[in-house]
Amino acid sequence: MSQNVETQVKAAMQAALDHLKQELKALRTGRANAQILDKVHVEIYESHMPLKSLANINVPEARQIVVTPFDHSNINAIAKGIEAAKLGVNPMVDGKVIRINIPPMDESVRKQIAKQCKELGEKSKIALRDVRRKFNELVRKQKADGILAEDQMKRLEKVIQDSTDRFCKDVDTVCADKEKEIMTV
Repeated sequence: MSQNVETQVKAAMQAALDHLKQELKALRTGRANAQILDKVHVEIYESHMPLKSLANINVPEARQIVVTPFDHSNINAIAKGIEAAKLGVNPMVDGKVIRINIPPMDESVRKQIAKQCKELGEKSKIALRDVRRKFNELVRKQKADGILAEDQMKRLEKVIQDSTDRFCKDVDTVCADKEKEIMTV
């Protein structure tokens, strides 16, 4: 039983860390990054479709993203979808492709994005603490129901706390690396 709890705690905390990493990929840095378009959805054929399923996305140079639609008749709808996503970029239709020039970021924009990075890190830590609380309650309930002995409960609480500490450090490391990337000129 205790092994199962440990595995579930680690899996839940790893999921929170993975979610943070995905969220951080969408933050702008000084370089062009095709992943900022991952959350863009375009309204085509009377439904919302992810941009990735409608076009090839390439980064030919450090400050430009090129979107090549599979069906060129959708080019204007894709450009509107990118604009509607409010990413702080301006898509330009250029023949059969959409070019997105990534403007250089000034200091205030960098600080604002670094602040977003910190906020995402804090949200992840809150999620980790929620996982800790949930599993501590589960372990205490199992102790009250007679499934676990006192020493097993204490050991599991320590394992849960150790996992929480380790994953919080991982969150700090991931966020610090991303902030460094954002602040690099």
